[in-house]
Amino acid sequence: MTVKRKTVQIHAKKKSRTPVREKSPERHPSDLSEAEKDLVSHMERGWRLETNSLGGNPVLRDSKSNEVIRPMSANRSTVEALEKRGLIVRRKGGEPLKIVWLLKK
Repeated sequence: MTVKRKTVQIHAKKKSRTPVREKSPERHPSDLSEAEKDLVSHMERGWRLETNSLGGNPVLRDSKSNEVIRPMSANRSTVEALEKRGLIVRRKGGEPLKIVWLLKK
């Protein structure tokens, strides 16, 4: 008795030629400190930076949910450095002693 064996051909899948995506360039300079990068990245995602009239006590406020967070590593000098570099600009807040900071485009 002879046994017939079926030959099964297995085709190797061709590798797809999808282009590799490069990282998108950062909008902010690479020489920023970690605290400055953190503030700018939050502001790029829609958070508003608010300080008192002297530029101290920075807080981030979500424009959608009105949630407020206090960045632990940011202080008055962090805000001043971002302003000197031209990354953020002042805008008066709704309250007399509050400054709202916006990203400069």
